[in-house]
Amino acid sequence: MQLVALAQEGHEITQDVLTHVDLENVKPPVMGGLDILLAKFNKRSAKRDDPTVDEAPKTQPPSPARWFSSKSSKKIPLKSVTSIIDGLKKLYIEKLKPLEVTYQFNDFVSPLLTNSDFDAKPMVMLLGQYSTGKTTFIKHLLNSSYPGAHIGPEPTTDRFVVITSGPDERSIPGNTIAVQADMPYSGLTTFGTAFLSKFECSQMPHPLLEHITFVDTPGVLSGEKQRTQRSYDFTGVTSWFAAKCDLILLLFDPHKLDISDEFKRVIGSLHGHDDKIRVVLNKADQVDTQQLMRVYGALLWSLGKVLNTPEVMRVYIGSFNDKLVNEAAVGPVGKELFEREQEDLLSDLKDIPKKACDRRINEFVKRARAAKIHAYIISHLKKEMPAMMGKAKTQQRLIDDLEDEFAKVQREFHLPIGDFPNADHFREVLSGYNIDKFEKLKPKMIQAVDDMLAYDIPELLQRFRNPYD
Repeated sequence: MQLVALAQEGHEITQDVLTHVDLENVKPPVMGGLDILLAKFNKRSAKRDDPTVDEAPKTQPPSPARWFSSKSSKKIPLKSVTSIIDGLKKLYIEKLKPLEVTYQFNDFVSPLLTNSDFDAKPMVMLLGQYSTGKTTFIKHLLNSSYPGAHIGPEPTTDRFVVITSGPDERSIPGNTIAVQADMPYSGLTTFGTAFLSKFECSQMPHPLLEHITFVDTPGVLSGEKQRTQRSYDFTGVTSWFAAKCDLILLLFDPHKLDISDEFKRVIGSLHGHDDKIRVVLNKADQVDTQQLMRVYGALLWSLGKVLNTPEVMRVYIGSFNDKLVNEAAVGPVGKELFEREQEDLLSDLKDIPKKACDRRINEFVKRARAAKIHAYIISHLKKEMPAMMGKAKTQQRLIDDLEDEFAKVQREFHLPIGDFPNADHFREVLSGYNIDKFEKLKPKMIQAVDDMLAYDIPELLQRFRNPYD
């Protein structure tokens, strides 16, 4: 330090200078800029000690919930996401949602996705005619009854009930559950108050419900009673739940093998979700072995008329309730068969949480392809409209000949015909719109979705493993 002080006074540092200069009386060196640093430090200390002084807000990384806000935010790099689900949220907001909004995909096919749709637990829906044991099946899995459950030989369950995990046992009305941001049921508001009054959520603490949510449905009635007594679109609601569910159980009774017209329409609404469907022949211990063999064959024959698939459906045979198997009717061989079938079905249910992430990716890719085909259809109809005269007549012709227009789009863009929507449903929705107001084809949006399917999603799968493994 003394050498530094001598150098600051102008002395040349040599051996003679060090010999003759009195080093004890040399002033300490001056450190330039130290007073400025001390002033800054004192200022920060005063701010920290004074609670009335407002600090500048700290910048925080954007959370996935903010991605769904209405205000546009900066794009989030793919490397900043922390899981596959977060990555899917980001890709949906940045690449798929703009395409859906531009071509009104939410009005024709499916409502826009929200944050809760990605975070929802896997769902299992039970469908069947009345008194086939749907509510009893759920009670058998939970080993207890859920709030609001009614069991009887008559049509008892008159509403859609979602059974999920909660801190206490209670029932939440449908209008309340549809507006909760943390629940994935906001899309059900499109079916109106008439349906929401027939929809409720039953919460109860249970370890199984922490991983799986069950959907109990009203029994499908026969004949025209279905149309006259329902005040909402029953088939549309089941189709909405089928798109959200990970597994769909079709329950049959040995004494109710006939498939009514409405049940046929309900099964038809499950088109595109064939991989989720499992058939359960419940209450099979009510008939003896010979009758069971005939019932099983009749059930497969009836399903073959409705499902229109060359493959044979997997049918689980058993008696899924808390009572002991009627061994007097089925014998020891039948009892062993029921136990094995029940183990197979339970193992299928246990695999649902493990496959939930893969199922979410599968549904996301299906939605992206459906949105792309929808954009091609809408832009094609817009292109067919005249510039000046005869717009109303052309629109009516396009609506009437919708199947031919689908074929033109399929040939022009080389799309698989099986991925196109149902023409009758599309025609019904399209009749309420002015085709001339639709958007033209925007290749950049289509290319963004193609890049997402070809590059972004495979990159996500490489970076993250299944969280349930």
